[in-house]
Amino acid sequence: MLLCRVHKLLNMISHFNNYIALSPVPLQNQGQRSDLSRVSFTMRSFQVESCVRKDKSELQQHSSQLPTRFFVNPVPRVSRNQAQEALFDYLHYTRSFTFTDAEHISKNSPCFMSSLLPKIDDNHKDVSEGLTKFLRYNPINEFEPFFESLGLCPYEFEPFLPQKLMYLSDDGIMFENFHALCNYGIPRGKIGRMYKEAREIFRYESSLLASKLRDYENLGLSKATVIKLVTSCPSLLVGGIDAELSSVVDKLKGLQVGCDWLGRYLSDRKTYRWRRILETIEFLDKVGCKEEKLSSLLKTYPALVMEGSGKKFYVLFGRLFKAGLQVNEIYRLFIDNPEMLSDRCVKNIQKALDFLIAIRMETQFITKIMQSHMELIGSCSLEAPRTACLSLNIRQEELCQILKKEPLRLFSFVSATKQRKSKPLSEDSRKYSEKTAFLLRLGYLENSDEMVKALKQFRGRGDQLQERFDCLVKAGLNHNVVTEIIRHAPMILNLSKDVIEKKIHSLTERLGYPIESLVKFPAYLCYDMQRIHHRFSMYLWLRERDAAKPMLSPSTILTCGDARFVKYFVNVHPEGPAIWESIKQSST
Repeated sequence: MLLCRVHKLLNMISHFNNYIALSPVPLQNQGQRSDLSRVSFTMRSFQVESCVRKDKSELQQHSSQLPTRFFVNPVPRVSRNQAQEALFDYLHYTRSFTFTDAEHISKNSPCFMSSLLPKIDDNHKDVSEGLTKFLRYNPINEFEPFFESLGLCPYEFEPFLPQKLMYLSDDGIMFENFHALCNYGIPRGKIGRMYKEAREIFRYESSLLASKLRDYENLGLSKATVIKLVTSCPSLLVGGIDAELSSVVDKLKGLQVGCDWLGRYLSDRKTYRWRRILETIEFLDKVGCKEEKLSSLLKTYPALVMEGSGKKFYVLFGRLFKAGLQVNEIYRLFIDNPEMLSDRCVKNIQKALDFLIAIRMETQFITKIMQSHMELIGSCSLEAPRTACLSLNIRQEELCQILKKEPLRLFSFVSATKQRKSKPLSEDSRKYSEKTAFLLRLGYLENSDEMVKALKQFRGRGDQLQERFDCLVKAGLNHNVVTEIIRHAPMILNLSKDVIEKKIHSLTERLGYPIESLVKFPAYLCYDMQRIHHRFSMYLWLRERDAAKPMLSPSTILTCGDARFVKYFVNVHPEGPAIWESIKQSST
């Protein structure tokens, strides 16, 4: 009996010592923190679980003492690459995913990858080997990395995870519609938003989704415009053709800008109300902006209709009407001063109205100033009334009386900061003006943040940029498509005309790919010519021997690392390594 009690006591002491060894380290024991890095993952898991089981109050008390490394385990780049390779092999070879699907999912699911790595046995020094062994005996829920690779965060796709399915092949209808969107040219990273906002389209029967996309092309829209439309407004693919969008397209067809004008200014980060856009265009037509004038207005100030679906326009109209102007007077202002509808002018006009209302000016005087000096008001950003009064050392009532007698004194209160910002440093230089003119032709808004950024990115004179742009158009691409490509990959125009022509020749003549391939992968033109020559030559050699798919995406050939390329494009054939070496030596 005594021996039994002693044995129990020793066990209790042993458990107590283990608990002390694994308990949170106090902040004062800074010297012991270096030893924590050698603690195994098993120990970390036990510690986190023991903390979770504690009472909330106790956890809050000790939370400041828990080392961060127990909760944040950054993945080294080498380990991440090895893990991606192991996941790719599992998806491609074990689960029979296509090369493109497996590559995209493995490279674009970092959160899922981070959750996999801690499950690897610590005995494996090589992450790839350990993860391969884990995946061999532990099938994963394929929907998690799939949804994450579509651009959704874990908290966004968690409600969409099927309860009783693990494999994507189990939901063949959804996967087929996903491929229909990919084959049409919609970027995979943007399909997540479409799934989130319009899940119905992923339950369509075979070929129905593709036919809906073609229906929008039949309205007269280009493929690039349709892609931007459905990624920004996925609900367009639910039900039949959207009647309001169809009306907008019909309206634009009658103008010089054409219906593909929409494609230049759509953003997949925004949503649009087509009825309001249609009403804005009809309103402009009603106030006297007929065909040619309306086309010019839409080209120069696209934000008038597109930003907020014309909301700013209606806000300005309401402000002017509330300030005392009659409807016919506002119409006349719009006709005489179309530039007042630009984004910058709208802000300046609203500031001027706020200024005059703040100093308590009567309605009839505000109306008179607006009608007489709208051009100046739209071009100036005024100071706050308080600042103006302090500079003149007068009260607001006195300032109001001065402006009634001398309305032009209002423009002496222009904000000095805004004045400086509105004058670019190189405004007088010929190079700046040529480059600005080129960007305006592409649809950039004058003095906008986007134009300032583009001016820094583009190198060369305006005529050189235009020559490179025309080179892409002559190759067979639509003007609007080239504009969109340049917006996504502006560095393309920093290449010389000769280099652009050589790269297009390699793509279309050597590989036999259509020039439209650049729409899906504009970054192709930015790759080094030697890399393009080496990899295309190897791929063509494999293709001639039926060792590679006939029309593999250029992005798949060029974007992977050297080791990965050798593994999947060189070592797949017994003679591959020798041919690869001869290709590289021939170009040196």
